Amino acid sequence: MTELRERAARIKLMAFDIDGVMTDGRLYYTDAGQEIKAFNVQDGQGLRALQQAGIELAVITGRTSGAVAARARDLDIRHLFQGVADKHACMGALLARLRFSWENMGYMGDDVIDLPVLRAAGFAAAPANAHSRALAEAGYIAATRGGEGAVREVCDFILAARGGRENP
Repeated sequence: MTELRERAARIKLMAFDIDGVMTDGRLYYTDAGQEIKAFNVQDGQGLRALQQAGIELAVITGRTSGAVAARARDLDIRHLFQGVADKHACMGALLARLRFSWENMGYMGDDVIDLPVLRAAGFAAAPANAHSRALAEAGYIAATRGGEGAVREVCDFILAARGGRENP
């Protein structure tokens, strides 16, 4: 666990998948075909705490959704990538632009599309209900499920590893 804390303490950029991580993974559609997503307010507070600690945030998802764009705006997340098939290439380009290394990046994902980034990131996390292959790659497995506080749990762990308070 000491090595995991050291990895978390080095993070300059923390990126998150959406479906199954920031949401419970279920897709809701209105009769008009509009997609609706539910986000956890406590997760949002954890994300804001990371920002206050000087950590850049990114959201990357294979799907495209207006609800995700609205949530990213609400949380002032500047790095939003939607409709991404190759998350590793996308994150590599962002790291190059920010002049950060993979060692300074954390990532939380829950499914096989996330495996390349989970393997490359200096700190890899997954919610409790992630796919077994994602769980096998994660150094930190949240006790909570995606959309139910797993993001907040990871944020608190990172802040504690950096010597800060878990809940500013």
